[in-house]
Amino acid sequence: MLKRKFYDKLVAWKNTKKQSCLLVKGARQIGKTFIIDRFGRENYASYIYINFIERPQTKDIFDGELTAEEIYKRMTLVFPEIRFIERDTLIFLDEIQECPNARTALKFLALDERYDVIASGSLLGISYRSVTSIPVGYEKQMEMYSLDLEEYLWAVNYGEEKIAILKQYFEKREKIPTVIHETMMKHLREYITVGGMPAVVSNFVEQKHFGLVQEEQQKILDSYYDDISKYASNTEKPKVKNCYLSVPRQLAKENKKFQFSVVEKKSTARKYENSIEWLRDADFVTLCHNVSAPEFPLGAYTKEDQYKLYLSDIGLLVALYGYDMKKAIIDDTLSGNAKGGIYENLVADILRKKEDPLYYYRTENGSMEIEFLLSRDGAVIPVEVKAGNGSTVSLNGLLKREEIPYGYKLIAGNIGVNGRKIVMPLYMAMFL
Repeated sequence: MLKRKFYDKLVAWKNTKKQSCLLVKGARQIGKTFIIDRFGRENYASYIYINFIERPQTKDIFDGELTAEEIYKRMTLVFPEIRFIERDTLIFLDEIQECPNARTALKFLALDERYDVIASGSLLGISYRSVTSIPVGYEKQMEMYSLDLEEYLWAVNYGEEKIAILKQYFEKREKIPTVIHETMMKHLREYITVGGMPAVVSNFVEQKHFGLVQEEQQKILDSYYDDISKYASNTEKPKVKNCYLSVPRQLAKENKKFQFSVVEKKSTARKYENSIEWLRDADFVTLCHNVSAPEFPLGAYTKEDQYKLYLSDIGLLVALYGYDMKKAIIDDTLSGNAKGGIYENLVADILRKKEDPLYYYRTENGSMEIEFLLSRDGAVIPVEVKAGNGSTVSLNGLLKREEIPYGYKLIAGNIGVNGRKIVMPLYMAMFL
């Protein structure tokens, strides 16, 4: 059984005084149903599970009057065996995107307060358009992701005590013993190829078979293509898929921003901007926006029309490159621009799962470019990602500014400090 951090978030939500339902968002097949189901069974005297895809007839519960009293009464017609225990019942509405009325009803279930309610689903950023009334103020939204690097390490038996020791090296800026560093780089290369999708990780932990990893990843990619075919409009279907499939090529070129001409020659943003929005709302990709100035708050300087696109799971990106890419990464023989793009997506994956908004900085003339900018304690912290151990002209330039206290250079090598520039192994991104 995979250990997930999100479980502790659910426990914390249960223990808060609330007048809202919980809405869990996230891409398909990241483990939402599994973790919420386990939480419900382990923490409540009564647990009621409703899946609107598995049992389409349950949508009838939310037809007609949407008062809590009426909804709970209609539930007993469909599930005569259920029992409602006040203050100790969880109702889990799964695949809620299939029942827009249930999303509207969350307001009235929240106001009732007798029972806890969690709703979850995929493509909620897409399906909200069919909801009559979004229950603003009555649903607390939480984002869930595929396994992050730390959760992956737990899965392969690199325990919390070892990670805590690793964090001490990060905090003290001390060089990591070679045996530990080499072990971590081995695990990191495996994480890059396997990624964090639970079915893929479980398969790898059990079988240790990269061929089966590729097969599992392809199943997930095929399900994403099916979602595009089902939920995107007829005019958008091919454009959405082509944008998604262009990401590996975009990253291999180390483009300074997403180039629509890579999707289709001589194409423009006007043709594809809705497709990018669809992919973002479906949680298939993550956008990293350029800023006009590396200053706090970064969001105030966002250039909305300039962004890079990263896949929401690093393993799926590698799968799109094909099986041979796995061997090159594991053997550490990969070189060139593709390697740099993969490492960028890796760091984007790690930072996003820490819920850091993603920004980068590139001047108009290209004289300065930093892969990521973080906000820490009211200051901007630049992060440069290097596939090798090349020079850091842009980072050195930013660190001359007094308002920037320090910056990170992430590489495959060990820890080192040079003034305000802190060199860290790539896997230390989970502690930034």
